[in-house]
Amino acid sequence: MEDRTKLALTAMRKILRATESNSKQLMRETGLTPSQLIFMQILDGEQEKTAGHVASRMGITQATTTALLQKLENTGMIQRRRGEKDRRQVLLSLTDKGRKVLDIAPDGVHAQFHKQFSDLKEWEQIMLIAALERVADMLDSDHPDAAAVIDHVAELAGEVSYDPDQP
Repeated sequence: MEDRTKLALTAMRKILRATESNSKQLMRETGLTPSQLIFMQILDGEQEKTAGHVASRMGITQATTTALLQKLENTGMIQRRRGEKDRRQVLLSLTDKGRKVLDIAPDGVHAQFHKQFSDLKEWEQIMLIAALERVADMLDSDHPDAAAVIDHVAELAGEVSYDPDQP
């Protein structure tokens, strides 16, 4: 195996180790998976949100969203109700129990990544996104419904433009 390949695999193992360690800590302290935590963080706030909104923000399918929502509802973390104007619409919100769990949830690898990623210049962000998307495609191009690492990647990719002359 070439040295560059070994370096790339070592970097990926470090990423996996950090996310696995964070997942275990999160599970011990809150009983939540990282995907469940992100789901709840999206619902955090005053306004109710639809499952479609959450799916879009997380970059997951409606089926995955439904599975997450059912688990969180069964544990009493979120609640859903029918829309008043459109009874087909289902609105989601956190319960008091869900808010308490969010308050004690540790700042995980997602939050650390978001902070450091946000501090990068736009061209660096674009380069990292492109590289990560390429690695993801190399590893599993048949399953586009991977859990989101950060919930704003799709928004970010649409907002920034690459300027090779910009420092």
